[in-house]
Parts: sequence; C-alpha cells; structure tokens
Amino acid sequence: MKKLVVAIDGPAGAGKSTVAQLAAKELGYTYIDTGAMYRAVAWKVLQQGGEVTDEKILAVIPDIDVDLSYENGKTTVRVDGQDVTGEIRTPEVSHIVSQVAALGPVREKMVDLQRKMAERGGVLMDGRDIATNVLPGADVKIYLTASIAERANRRYKELREKGLAVNLADIEHDIAARDKADMEREISPLVQAEDATLLDTTGMTIPEVVARIIGMCR
Repeated sequence: MKKLVVAIDGPAGAGKSTVAQLAAKELGYTYIDTGAMYRAVAWKVLQQGGEVTDEKILAVIPDIDVDLSYENGKTTVRVDGQDVTGEIRTPEVSHIVSQVAALGPVREKMVDLQRKMAERGGVLMDGRDIATNVLPGADVKIYLTASIAERANRRYKELREKGLAVNLADIEHDIAARDKADMEREISPLVQAEDATLLDTTGMTIPEVVARIIGMCR
C-alpha cells in the first residue's frame, strides 16, 4: 500500500496532536508535530527573559535547532540538544505561541524543515496551515475542530492532571483569543482547505476520532 502524506489542520485545543499521534502509530507512519516546533521556538524566547517582542523572537531564529525524534509512536522535542518535550506545554508557552507563529521568518524556517520530513512519505502532520500552505499536495486532508467550550474543558482537564492550578473561564477566553489570532493573521491564516474533510469531534471519544481518520486514510 502507498505510504500517504496526511495533513490535519484545526484550531487550538481540538485534540489534533493526540489523535494524530495515535493514528500515525496505527498506520505505521511518522508523526510530525508542527505545533510543537513553534512551541519550541516560544520556549526558547521565554528563556531570554523580559517582555516578549517580535524583535526578541526573531533574534533566536537564525541559530535555533529544533529537532523532533520518533520512537515507538512518541515524539521527543529538542531545542539546541535539550529535551523540552514537557516544558513546551505550559500555559506560558501557549500564551505567546500565536505571536511567535505569526512571524514570517519563523514560519519560513519551520516550513522548510516540515516539507523535507514529508518528502519520504508515510507522514502524518498536524497544525494550522498544513493542507493550505505547508503540504498542499497531501494525499489526505482533514480539518479537525470542536466547540470552544469542549476544547476549553479538554485543556482544563489536561492541565489539572499535570498538577497545574488553572481556571476554566481563563482557558476558554485564551482559546477564543487564539482562534481569532490564528484566523486573522496575515501569513498562512487558519482556514479549512477547499478539498479537506471537516471532522467535528464535539461529543466524540478519542478512539472514535482516530478510527475516522484511519478510515479516511484507508
């Protein structure tokens, strides 16, 4: 069977990375977490301290090394050789990642890396603009979404399980703000590709979503 290139787009908190990793493992494909790549950049920016400005973001881009490795269906994210897989999932990183991803030079560097990884096929990639910009020639295109309330509740439970003190209303507000920022940015805004299949996961379990994605690939 041909090794497909699968592109999954969708808004923050839609569960893209969770279901994409599981689907990739089931298919025997490589999972490329593009959101993690931008989060990695955001993490490095935060390490500089002080106010986060566009200038500060652009300053880390020339020398940054973002590396994703795949072992047993799990992605490990390294920045300049340091494992930051857990560190890039904090609310602080989430708060600035849209600002980071909106800058042209950041996207150009990340997109170049993503396209090179996809050339070998057997790849499942998720993000905000994979089907529309990064891999417009992907074999399968899916737009994964869910209601804001459902996405906020999922993120709230996830962060609480990690022991973080969070407020559901704040998370819902942040997700709505990120949707607006992602959809209105000038460079590669979040939109559903014309030839992508809409998959609304509101009320669906993770196994149900994974099964739908695998069905689309087979």
